[in-house]
Amino acid sequence: MTTTPCPYPFQRPGALEIPKELAYVREEPMLPVTLPSGDQAVLVTRYDDVRALLTDDRLSRNLGRPGAARISRNNQMFQDPKIDPDPPEHTRVRQLVAKAFTPGRVSRLEPYVQSVVDELLDVMERSTPPVDLNMALAFPLPIRVVCALLGVPEGDHGRFRRWTDAFLSVSKIDGAEIRRSMTELSGYIAALIESKRKAPADDLISGMIRARDEQDGRLNEYELHWWCRLLLLVGYETTATQLGGGIAMLLAHPDQLALLRGDMSLIPNAIEELLRWKLVGSSVSMLRYAVDDIPLGDGSLIPRGTSVIPAVDSANQDASVFPDPGDFDITRTPNPHLTFSLGPHFCIGAALARAELRIATESLLRRFPSLRLAGGAGDLRRSDGALLEGFIEIPVTW
Repeated sequence: MTTTPCPYPFQRPGALEIPKELAYVREEPMLPVTLPSGDQAVLVTRYDDVRALLTDDRLSRNLGRPGAARISRNNQMFQDPKIDPDPPEHTRVRQLVAKAFTPGRVSRLEPYVQSVVDELLDVMERSTPPVDLNMALAFPLPIRVVCALLGVPEGDHGRFRRWTDAFLSVSKIDGAEIRRSMTELSGYIAALIESKRKAPADDLISGMIRARDEQDGRLNEYELHWWCRLLLLVGYETTATQLGGGIAMLLAHPDQLALLRGDMSLIPNAIEELLRWKLVGSSVSMLRYAVDDIPLGDGSLIPRGTSVIPAVDSANQDASVFPDPGDFDITRTPNPHLTFSLGPHFCIGAALARAELRIATESLLRRFPSLRLAGGAGDLRRSDGALLEGFIEIPVTW
């Protein structure tokens, strides 16, 4: 294994391009890296190893241990000493939340998703191009969907963008502003929970409150607040970034776009290929801690006490699983990418995200048959210092 740490996450040469390092990092099964915090971790690079690690209970998400690496010096992000992110405690709470994201529940939500998409595209169609696809569709759609699912009043949607920026900041926002934003959000969540206690409805927050108040021991008050906050913050930012970036990726590849326009039944395939490209940003959020020695497939060993990143972005470019991985190919099948993770931390909102991406992409391309980027793909820019590295704007015209 190479012993000199390299900076991570790797930098993209362009907003729609993968880091150059992903072409060769799999030459080593493990790569030492330096995180934005300055702490050291090990990047596991190969698909089979990453897949195995995502379901290995020797790899913990609990980073509140002496010597465990941090993503950022100013921001704990997903880490909270009062919340155990490992089974069985994580599993207990996750089972309650997962009821809102079952395939049946998502299927019943699809008409609402379609109605929101149609409304947003109506407004976009009446606008004078160019327009920013982020503001026209990519961000309004998922925030409205997740707020409807959770039971957040529509008038409050606009406040979450600033809070999310703070929650997901690596170096973009200073520590004082992060703490101020999180205090505001905590106050908002507390008030929202109390209003739901007085007037419950058919939404996820009301259901979680019932689990807290009526089913002793299933959900404590702190867990209730923490999960409400987490779902509100990350329930839309990842989908928004993937949706906007996915459309931009298609528009930047006219051959693939023409193929898709000629056969809209390829939409699900296209969504999976766009997910394989992992347009939401880096995989630093996958940071884990080895509670025991863990052997890898080639015989190398992750020593106990190592901070580990199962590098999904690298695994998704592994030629042993994805022939010609550097080609963007919407006909690729099978496409067993790991973007939604696996095992106990598989993305709880994966089915809903796929539905939103599919409905929005198809509706947009049908409504605007001449849709194109208003500038070149090289003109697109991403936010610096943020975990998701979202697109600052995506100007489109038609």
